[in-house]
Amino acid sequence: MKRKSVDHMQYLDGMEKIDSDLMEKVLTGMEKYNYEKYTGRDVENALNKETLSIDDYAAILSPAALPYLEKMARKAKVETRKHFGNSISLFTPLYIANYCENQCTYCGFSATNKIHRATLTMEEAEDELKAIAATGLKEILFLTGESRHKSSVEYIGETIKLATKYFSTIGIEIYPLNIDEYAYIQSCGADFVSVYQETYNTDTYEKVHLWGSKRIFPYRFHAQERALLGGLRGVAFGALLGLDDFRKDAFAAGLHAFLIQQRYPHAEVSFSVPRMRPYINNAENNPKDVHETQLLQVMLAYRLFMPHTGITISTRERQGFRDNVIGLVANKMSAGVNVGVGGHNEEQKGDEQFEISDERSVSEVHDMILSKGLQPVYSDYIRV
Repeated sequence: MKRKSVDHMQYLDGMEKIDSDLMEKVLTGMEKYNYEKYTGRDVENALNKETLSIDDYAAILSPAALPYLEKMARKAKVETRKHFGNSISLFTPLYIANYCENQCTYCGFSATNKIHRATLTMEEAEDELKAIAATGLKEILFLTGESRHKSSVEYIGETIKLATKYFSTIGIEIYPLNIDEYAYIQSCGADFVSVYQETYNTDTYEKVHLWGSKRIFPYRFHAQERALLGGLRGVAFGALLGLDDFRKDAFAAGLHAFLIQQRYPHAEVSFSVPRMRPYINNAENNPKDVHETQLLQVMLAYRLFMPHTGITISTRERQGFRDNVIGLVANKMSAGVNVGVGGHNEEQKGDEQFEISDERSVSEVHDMILSKGLQPVYSDYIRV
């Protein structure tokens, strides 16, 4: 059955539209960003400043900054230690469902992919939470596929309520919500929301999101702002690096986070840096592959532009890279990860979204952090 084409820039029924000019500012800034114009002198000038302007940020994201990565890293390490000390926060994700109602060309959960789908029952979810809590972790990140039918807001809220018995910090990485729904999720015990725009290039966004609610670019863009208006204390930003021009996407993600921080100075803002990795039904290599040197440059640019902002490194990356960036630029990492549905207590119930590269347990990651003279942190927030 052929689906009716939907304008990716027009809201669907039920999607809340807020009065915000941030999308126009970010898209205009990204469109004007010509990273080829920057020179080594521009990079040096940026690195000699205490506080970077948006143009300085643009310079250190440019190819001209590649010869300066060592200098950037030294400066980033000072900033990281200044704002986060030697602490590395630990968490793990828990996939509670992998049903999805979107067709996205790059994702293992895409609705047309023939994978084993599942949703955890409340009993299964609590068993998973107990097993994760037994490792000592105090922070959990709930993830689902994007299906309101199979993983409703109410269902997610109930799993969050269960998690408050075991965890002091709870995040969600689910489909975007309206303000009242975010307020409900917050009332259940959620602390922060992660929403990744995937790509800020609206033309590419249209091409890779063929149908489903995720196709609507502006509704996804404004998710973090709606979450803050709904009372969440933290929001995370990121683009799926390699889906389009990674320098422009990283610039846009940084600008988006910067403008949110200016408008909501109380918000805890953070970055994640996912890049294209192997996934189920992936038939070809990605011509826009982002390599570790480029990924490091993005992370360093984030740290220098917004030095007080959290940066998370995921198990998508190999353990050697993860081990080297913590303390230098990243202050948070996942451990004991399973990216299928369940799998922490009983046998995995549903298929994975993508392949992970670092399969170490919580205790193994803990020991690695100590070996680097850093301090693993399991809780930096007290729930009252």
